[in-house]
Amino acid sequence: MNWKLITLVLVLLGFSALSAYSMVQVGYLGIWKAGMANPGALQILADVVIVCCLAIAWMVQDARHRGVAVWPYVLITLTAGSFGPLLYLIRREWVTRDASRPVPQYG
Repeated sequence: MNWKLITLVLVLLGFSALSAYSMVQVGYLGIWKAGMANPGALQILADVVIVCCLAIAWMVQDARHRGVAVWPYVLITLTAGSFGPLLYLIRREWVTRDASRPVPQYG
């Protein structure tokens, strides 16, 4: 495992723990309600939505270039935010890692 993959997995695990805690405390809709509670929270929510849209645009372009299906990651991004791009980057790094391994020569 390379440092990029390790970092991405650690970020995913940490964010998963935070998201699970938040879901237990306030629920899925409660997270959205909190994002609309006041102008400051709404600004942060709008910022996250903008960044997720930019991430979707990048994932679509990158997936076309690599010839992979992007729709699962777009769907995850639309429903769960950063999880989509994080999972896409982990998959991308994993595939890149496998492709760079030398193929064993037999015979």
